[in-house]
Amino acid sequence: MNPEERIKELRKEIEYHNNLYYTEDTPEISDFEYDLKSLELRALEESYPQFADVDSPTKKVGGEVKRGFRKVVHDVPVISLQDVFSRGEIENFVTKAEEELKALGDEAPVFVVEKKIDGLTVVLRYHDGKLTEAVTRGDGSVGESVYENCLEIRGIPHALKEKLPYVEVRGEVYMTKTNFEKTNMRQRETGGQIYQNPRNTAAGSLRQLDPSIVKERGLDIFLFNLEISEGKTFETHSETLEWMKTQGFPISPDYRKCIGAEAVWKAIEDIAKDRWDLEYGIDGAVVKVDSLESRRKLGITSKVPRWAAAYKYEPEKTETVVREIAVQVGRTGRITPLALFEPVNIAGSTVSKATLHNQDYIDAKDVRVGDTVVVQKAGDIIPEVVSVVAEKRPKATVRYVMPDRCPVCGGPVVREESAAEYRCISDDCYGKQIRKLTYFASKDAMDIENFGPSAAQSLYDEGFVEDFADIYELANVREALISAGTVGREKSVDNLLAAIERSKANDVSKLITGLGIRNIGKQSAKVLASSFGNLWEIAEADFEAFRNLPDFGDIASKDLVEYFVEEKNLELLKKLESLGVNMNSLAEENKNGTSFEGLTFVLTGTLPTMTRNEAGKIIEDLGGKVSSSVSKKTDYVLAGEEAGSKLTKAQSLGVKIINEEEFLGMIR
Repeated sequence: MNPEERIKELRKEIEYHNNLYYTEDTPEISDFEYDLKSLELRALEESYPQFADVDSPTKKVGGEVKRGFRKVVHDVPVISLQDVFSRGEIENFVTKAEEELKALGDEAPVFVVEKKIDGLTVVLRYHDGKLTEAVTRGDGSVGESVYENCLEIRGIPHALKEKLPYVEVRGEVYMTKTNFEKTNMRQRETGGQIYQNPRNTAAGSLRQLDPSIVKERGLDIFLFNLEISEGKTFETHSETLEWMKTQGFPISPDYRKCIGAEAVWKAIEDIAKDRWDLEYGIDGAVVKVDSLESRRKLGITSKVPRWAAAYKYEPEKTETVVREIAVQVGRTGRITPLALFEPVNIAGSTVSKATLHNQDYIDAKDVRVGDTVVVQKAGDIIPEVVSVVAEKRPKATVRYVMPDRCPVCGGPVVREESAAEYRCISDDCYGKQIRKLTYFASKDAMDIENFGPSAAQSLYDEGFVEDFADIYELANVREALISAGTVGREKSVDNLLAAIERSKANDVSKLITGLGIRNIGKQSAKVLASSFGNLWEIAEADFEAFRNLPDFGDIASKDLVEYFVEEKNLELLKKLESLGVNMNSLAEENKNGTSFEGLTFVLTGTLPTMTRNEAGKIIEDLGGKVSSSVSKKTDYVLAGEEAGSKLTKAQSLGVKIINEEEFLGMIR
């Protein structure tokens, strides 16, 4: 391949991976592989300037601004750092900076070495000490406002101790490994998508239109740069870090100041030793000149600062042998192949399987049972097969082909047009039915407590439940349930029935989520509920009406239309409505009369049929505020049994006290 063809090919590949990484948050290759492609393209463009192109990805930073967010122009351009991959490159960077500064009459520079947190860059703005804006990197010049979402990140102070006229700081939003595992555990329980790594999950969460998702997933932040501080000056970067720490920011952890290339390299090696034991992901180390004046002297190129470099660690890899390729069936019938291999220790833990995604992925890597494969952890978390060691392949291996029959029900498996996915299309597939029921009752959907995977399977196996509507007829067979012990004895059955009854009053967004319509998740369901008055208005809408909604594309719009065209789906919805399941949008009811806008509630004691969290969610959905303490500004105290001191204080202040029955009357 000649240089011009290779340049064109690399540009196309990098643009494709940029979109997956920055916009879709679903990368297909590791950061290290991406960096190598970018490095090759830059080298080729420098060697063959006749093929220069202003639209080349090497001339851009980050991704496009996503539809649905307000655009914000950056006060300080968010530029990338120069990537390096070897000790020699680090030594060259340090030596070059030392020589240039010496020629300008400066002393030997101090360098700061920091962990390169694997997350999503965010710029925070404070006016007179108050948080006023939060902006993603975007394309480096224009980002997207994620202010409301950042209010839910616990490490971001809403107010600073020093009320400077204007402060702008830059940090990295990330998800801890513990919270990532918790999120994926919830996804498994509900039959949802399993996320690939913490970085992409954090990025995807921060770019949702629902701040509660950020709060639920427990995102965190480390601040690593002070961009603007009107009214206060600093001489060094390390001073700015310490000042940010006094203002309540969690700063770049365990940074180290060094003099000379040897000390810098030692700091990089020390970070590498501990990287697998950290609660957060890192993909390298950043080396910066500490003196802010020296930075100004060194300046920047058209794309990167000349006073900083990012050393990228190569992912840890190891070899193992594929013993089996198995398949799993999801709630939508999607068939996912898994490589089961000899257990190996990699990046601090033992792994024995990795997803192979689909037939195209398997064909591209030509993975076969019996192969020796190279395995790494994508984002240092999710195991993935990197390549096959061809010279170690046994002679008897055969190409793997996805099954044409479902391994659970024996029904037909088909490949979808214009997609790489294979699906079981049998409506009676046992595996699909159990996952559908579990997902319908999950927290993100109808939130029916005590209706987990084991309860769903037992109720389905014993003939109590076949579809969603049957769940709401279980009260009619209470005695039979108690006698059979399917979900436990009397108390367990009554708890389940009470949870089912409570779920009838959910906002229609919860029902839409629970229906499991392809490509319609929790956030899409909320957009639908806030855009239409009830489920029947949604059912009657057309493709264009859906396509014009925030963050709705052609695929999701098409899937919605197809779902509501099916007569059996409409019959199921009519049955659910006849059984008392709410079909209306609480957001619409709020507009039409029921509103807690401007009202503050305090919840105390044990309520008869709902938890305080459930009551609080209803209040917030209707525009109200839930406070943890009673004051003269409290409008209502919702009190249950054993209310305690909050009830006493409410009585002394003359605050109106209501019980659950009165509360339900208000929302009706």
